[in-house]
Amino acid sequence: MAYVPGAVLIVALVAGCSAGTEGDASATDSKPGTLSVSAAPPGKYRTLPEACRAIPLATLKDLLPGAAQLPEVQQEQVYEGTPAGTFDTDRRVGCSWKSEAADASRSVTIDFERVVSYDPAVSDEDRAREVYAKKEEAADLPSASLPPDGTGKETGKDPVPPEGSPTGKAGADGKTDATPGAGADPESSPSADAAGDTGSTDAAGGTDDTADGGTAGSPAENLQPRVLDTLGDSAFLDDLLTPAGSAAQQRAVSVVFRTSNVIVTIRYTAQPALSTEVPDSKELQEKAQALGEKLVDGLSE
Repeated sequence: MAYVPGAVLIVALVAGCSAGTEGDASATDSKPGTLSVSAAPPGKYRTLPEACRAIPLATLKDLLPGAAQLPEVQQEQVYEGTPAGTFDTDRRVGCSWKSEAADASRSVTIDFERVVSYDPAVSDEDRAREVYAKKEEAADLPSASLPPDGTGKETGKDPVPPEGSPTGKAGADGKTDATPGAGADPESSPSADAAGDTGSTDAAGGTDDTADGGTAGSPAENLQPRVLDTLGDSAFLDDLLTPAGSAAQQRAVSVVFRTSNVIVTIRYTAQPALSTEVPDSKELQEKAQALGEKLVDGLSE
């Protein structure tokens, strides 16, 4: 019986030490600054539209004027479009349309890509921002601040030449020769009309925009490949004139934009039948941008 109190005391000491250890662990876990890592939020868009139904019929008729010359059955086939092959329609879809006419052919292609991040610490939108940035970098757009002559030599990207000018002819490498040689006529050089058909140069070296309906002294319209600040979250436009066979030139205008975690690519091309005709850059760019605005609205619905 003399040893019982001692045994009880030992048990009490052991229990106290155990309780103190658990308390210390709880105190450690509850220290400020030990926050758990939560997964990044998912993207805004969980699905993609049906690509071949994404463009309204009236818009298709405007983009493909040559289709109106075809028999009704062929018109319906043109406007129906050809879907792009894909393994997952929740991740990527596309469609293309093409009309052939005696004087010219036109085509339009759209591609929707829904970007998904497999890194729980990176959101779908952040990952889409990275994918878009690589596309813009690959386009090699001219610098936002071009040299005074407007040639775009800072990046090596030639400017869009004036329609029908001698400098607008495509070379063997597929790029337009828009750089004047030494002693070139100022009125035909890209420095006078680097961004397209913007009027004539007056004797004082200024630009007379009244020739095409503009206001004298107003800045020339920019038709260069460039970043667009009014389409989606980020966007850019590219414009390339290339040889298409031995007797024609093809102009391809591409508009790429991102809205949240979806990246949309539009490619609009025109190819006149005659080699003496150059597709109108301004018309193609305006229609491609207008289509982009419709697709943004469609995604938001």
